[in-house]
Amino acid sequence: MIERWNRDQVLALAPDASSQKAAHGVSSPAKWSGTGVGADALWGECKGSGSKPYRACVDLSEPAYKCTCPSRKFPCKHALGLLLLWSADGVPAADEPADWVGEWLDGRRGRAAKAAEAGAARAAKAAEAGPADGRRADRREQRVTAGLADLERWLADQIRQGIAGSRRHDQWDALAKRLVDAQAPGVAGSLSRLGATLDGDDWPARLLGEYALLHLLCVAHRRLAASSGSPASSSDGAGDIGDAADAVAGADGEVRGGAEAGGAVPAGLLQRVRDRVGFSMTKEEVIAGGTVRDRWDVLGRRDEENDRLTARRVWLRGRETGRVALVLSFAPAGQALDASLVTGTTVDADLAFYPGSAPLRAVVAARHRTIRPGAGSVTARSGDAGIGPGGVGSDGAGPDGSDAVRPGAAGTTAPGPETPGPETPGTSVAGKTVAGTVAARGEDVGAGPPPGTSVRAALDQVAEALAGDPWLDSWPVLLEGVVPAGNDLRLLTGPSGGLALHPSVGTPWRLAAVSGGHPVTVAAEWTPRGLRPLTTWDEEGRVIVL
Repeated sequence: MIERWNRDQVLALAPDASSQKAAHGVSSPAKWSGTGVGADALWGECKGSGSKPYRACVDLSEPAYKCTCPSRKFPCKHALGLLLLWSADGVPAADEPADWVGEWLDGRRGRAAKAAEAGAARAAKAAEAGPADGRRADRREQRVTAGLADLERWLADQIRQGIAGSRRHDQWDALAKRLVDAQAPGVAGSLSRLGATLDGDDWPARLLGEYALLHLLCVAHRRLAASSGSPASSSDGAGDIGDAADAVAGADGEVRGGAEAGGAVPAGLLQRVRDRVGFSMTKEEVIAGGTVRDRWDVLGRRDEENDRLTARRVWLRGRETGRVALVLSFAPAGQALDASLVTGTTVDADLAFYPGSAPLRAVVAARHRTIRPGAGSVTARSGDAGIGPGGVGSDGAGPDGSDAVRPGAAGTTAPGPETPGPETPGTSVAGKTVAGTVAARGEDVGAGPPPGTSVRAALDQVAEALAGDPWLDSWPVLLEGVVPAGNDLRLLTGPSGGLALHPSVGTPWRLAAVSGGHPVTVAAEWTPRGLRPLTTWDEEGRVIVL
């Protein structure tokens, strides 16, 4: 049976504050009848205003929700109220779900199987690209290259003219629209968000920093496209903003100049640049590149609204591989977002990573189960990745720090000149695949926070990730033994140093109350402007959503 969630974890699933308030009103035992909880489902009937009670049930393995009420919110107040009742140990255990719950669960499994078949069919069709698809791709490459050449010239003009007149929030709109027309939506989005840099007295430095990253992206695309033999690789450029910006850092930290310098181009770096420009991949294409099975701790999540679209960022970290992952979901403002990954839980799942020099974004390819504390270890299948504890800056690292390439994964890089570590079954070392299975290493999942790192170790991880992806704007850190300190408690300090909080984060009273001046473990999102605390754990090991 899945470990019972606490109140904070349940309320974090609510789509808005009004749903949280309404859920409290229907969470008392007197409101419910016919309740039960099984291995992976929770159900009950809630008395409403009509003659028939509302039937609510939750698939705890996802989670997913169903209720007979007319609400368009997911989860509705009845599902949330039932979860609150369960979190207070108010729902009895049952051997078998009610009939209507079993029918719903069977229907979900059937639809999931059909969706998987349809996804496989789409992936197979996409792999059979014909001549027309190649011509369309060539035309897009030409449009993107022309659009980025225009952006290079525009950036050079900005530096020559100065940025004193740049405090108009709409000055980038026309250029962003041109880049959308050039089919470079990633760069267009970066331009449209530049208005946020104009707040505060340090806006000139921040704006110049963003301009430098945009110029680096333009130069990287031009040089890497030339090296890869793209039909649209030729461009007249725009003059230098700075000679240093023309240098493109490879995944291993070596400066590479592409075809112009005769250097090799890591496939992961090329894919990362294309991703930043706006060349997208379908979920099926990502999954076809290979998966990593692990016990993934859900460290925390954050929602942000941008252009009438809400994005949810969920951060995970593998218990065995040490890899971190970002699972993104999107929904129009006011509509429900994916709530299948519950903060503070540990899930046994296969994740597929988008290729790049520092793979971070991932999709959940398959979920096997949600692990309760004290559960047994997971056995990985043959062919799963064997990634060392670092998990940062490349597709993985062997036990001694050498690169380990995931079999069949797109965008992986060859191991460096270091001596490979001991061969681990199921991994690929120096191009050789070792047969067998990987038994998950480490202890069972215990109650309380997952193992964290010191401030210094966290900064080393961030630095390594930035070496592989200089456009990186966030990274998850799990800090162990830190205390809120400083003016307005705006520092998280530990024995090896401290990190400041993001300016948008207010005084962390909730974190301070949990800490009480004692060291705690905090999951946070690193950004160039400071930390955004997401989750902490109290002295009894309970998850506290910040």
